[in-house]
Amino acid sequence: QVHVVESGGGLVQPGGSQIYSCAATGRFVAVNAVAWYRQVRGNRRQLVARFTKKGQRLHGESVGGRFTISGDNVENTTYLQMYSLKPEDSAVYSCDPEIDEGAGSRQIFWGQGTQVTVAS
Repeated sequence: QVHVVESGGGLVQPGGSQIYSCAATGRFVAVNAVAWYRQVRGNRRQLVARFTKKGQRLHGESVGGRFTISGDNVENTTYLQMYSLKPEDSAVYSCDPEIDEGAGSRQIFWGQGTQVTVAS
């Protein structure tokens, strides 16, 4: 069974920074990729960034170079570093790792999400 453990979130002042982590635990072969999303109630989920085990990185246009995603394949953990935070970055952030379960099986698991509020 695979578990997704997220850490981070809370209240941040405008212009501040935060680092969030997303770890996959349990029995599986590998984490192929991890995508971070954010969602404001009533709106669609928005892709923030994506990281693959090969080191490929994708950052959403909305974060404008202020966010950086990275990963540790050994620890099966992905990090999202957020800088120069703005009030419009306030949302529920979650990570969705794509897990290689072996025997040709791949599945995406959803993190529980963490609320980030940017306000003074």
